[in-house]
Amino acid sequence: MRVTGRFDHTAVVCVNGGQAREVEGTWSASIEWLVRRLAPDFPELGFAEVRYRVKSWKRMDWCVADAIAAVKETEAPRTLLLGFSMGGAVAIQAAAEPAVDAVLGLAPWIPERLSLETLRGKRFDVIHGSLDRWLPGIPGVSTASSRRGYERARALGVDGEYSLVPGALHGIALRAGDHRLVPLPRAGAWARRVAAQLERFQESLG
Repeated sequence: MRVTGRFDHTAVVCVNGGQAREVEGTWSASIEWLVRRLAPDFPELGFAEVRYRVKSWKRMDWCVADAIAAVKETEAPRTLLLGFSMGGAVAIQAAAEPAVDAVLGLAPWIPERLSLETLRGKRFDVIHGSLDRWLPGIPGVSTASSRRGYERARALGVDGEYSLVPGALHGIALRAGDHRLVPLPRAGAWARRVAAQLERFQESLG
């Protein structure tokens, strides 16, 4: 877990995407870019970036356990789980933790078989790039897929909002060969949408 800020009252626990092949976890370029961009504007929030032991949906139970461990480690009484791509499914399952108030999915993978009962009594918001989709050799999550997941949550009485970032792709940033973070097109628009949700989260806590 990599920490930015302090967890006096609130935490934003960020979980990454994954893949089919079972490989060692890495830091997410998209999440890292967002945290660097937004943390200075939200000094009251502590940010925790999670690096899975193995980043694969074949080890989803391990990824969820890693997310839950991070929520507990912050010891913050109020938590927002931010999940990117596969991290959307991870965050939804980890939302069963009592300290979790809300889940924010960024281009979230929400498979049809995934139970959303963990979201009852929580808030669930989704932000997705309008051009995101799976292509041969290029990872992605279709907006139709995340919309179906969001509507399933709404049918359970879960409050939230679904929004598209026009012209945006699946990711928000990439890591260059020299380890620099390179924002993708519309990264600024992603950041503004996420900032608005963080502001909503803070306001909901009074």
